[in-house]
Formats: sequence, structure tokens, C-alpha cells
Amino acid sequence: MTEIDGMGTERALCVLAENPSAMTLDGTNTWVIAEPDADEAVIVDPGPKDAKHLKRVLDTVEAQGRRIGLILLTHGHPDHSAGAGKLAGMAGGKVKVRALDPRHRLGDEGLSEGDVVTTGGLELRIMETPGHSHDSLTFWLPADGAVLTGDTVLGYGTTVLEGKLGDYLSSLERLRKFAADTEAATILPGHGPKLDDPIAALDYYLDHRRERLAQVEAAVAAGARTAREVVERVYADVDKSLWPAAEQSVQAQLDYLNGR
Repeated sequence: MTEIDGMGTERALCVLAENPSAMTLDGTNTWVIAEPDADEAVIVDPGPKDAKHLKRVLDTVEAQGRRIGLILLTHGHPDHSAGAGKLAGMAGGKVKVRALDPRHRLGDEGLSEGDVVTTGGLELRIMETPGHSHDSLTFWLPADGAVLTGDTVLGYGTTVLEGKLGDYLSSLERLRKFAADTEAATILPGHGPKLDDPIAALDYYLDHRRERLAQVEAAVAAGARTAREVVERVYADVDKSLWPAAEQSVQAQLDYLNGR
């Protein structure tokens, strides 16, 4: 498996947060992104409000001879966003935090479909990819052929759905087409190792969702009525500590099957 801390591309470097768990895998991937000759870096997903991790992020940027020019969030879950305000303060207090959801911004600038971030001479293009959460974004770094997916696509395993399954399937299908059209070279996820075959990764995600949906349909046909009852049938071989998260995803699938 790829070494996660320190992985990346020419312009993107991962600083791994020390918050591993069943939900965060090895921890949150914080991305330091900069043009080779730039004096400013963009931080994607500063991670939890953990002083040790945030200092590592700042030290990494300073070791590159740069300063933090901007902080971006792929979505507002605390393991990605909670440290944003503190990191902005550590970086000098004038750094903005941009996100789709206004609740997670610092400053008056948000992020939405079609935006292009150019801080430090970068080109980062923004796509709205709801499903994992209502505010999930994907960032395209064309110079490296890299897609930063947050929790929409993980380095291994599959993501939990907080939003609607229909939205999530549409997001995956869009990303699959986008990766093919642009000949994307790698996926840089919010957790887990980078994926150097984006098409295969997205095909796996789409196939997995379709298989799970068929299993949920079969469980309902066999008499399961609640998300919990479906989980007990479909996820019987999964560690029970993960059942609450599975139940959330199953509810999204039941809503989808019921036209909601």
C-alpha cells in the first residue's frame, strides 16, 4: 500500500492527521498544494482541531519556503474542517477559509460549481459532488491530472452516505466521465492512499453501490422493513461497530428505492 503521509504529486503533498478510526481510516489527509515556483500554498482540508497536526501543516509549508495563502474545504465534517479557523490564525490571521456551506467559511467568499482558485498561480477547478454530504466538493488540479475527492471517493473501502443516493450516484457517474474525458492520472482522497487508476476506482464505486442496492432490494423483498433490519441481513459479516454508519447508508438506499 502507498505510504500515505508524504504522498502526492508534483504540486500536492499529503500531511496525514493522527486521527485514525473506523470512519477516518488511517486519518484525515490534509493537502498542501502549490505551484513549484510559488511563494503561497493552498491547504485543502486542514483536518481536526489538533494543535500538533496543524503545526505540522504549517511547518511543512514553511519548510517549502512558502506561506499559507488560502484554506479550502471539500466539506464541513469536523475531521476535515474543525482545524480550519485555528490554522488560519496560526498562519497570520488574514487567511480565508472557503467552503460551499457558509457555516464553515472564514471571510465572505464561498466555493461553488465552476469556481476557479488561482492563489499562488494555481489552477484548481471546483465541482459540486453531493452525496456523501450535501456540501461535498471535488477539486481538479489539471497541471497534475489530479482529482481531490474529499470523502466522495476514499483510498480504500467505501464512503458513508449522509445525503441522497441519487445525488451520490450522479456525482460518481459525473466523476467517472470527467476522469475519462480529462485522462485524469490520480485521485487524491480525503482518507487512505492515492489512487493511480481513477477509472477503475470509480467503476468499483459505481458497481459496489449497484450491488448494495440490489442486496437492499432483496432484503426488503424478504421482509426487512427498517434500515436496521436491512443492515442485520446485508451487513451480517461486517463489524457491528460499523453498523450505525451502515444504517445511515441503507436509509439513503431505502429512500432512493421509495422515490425520496
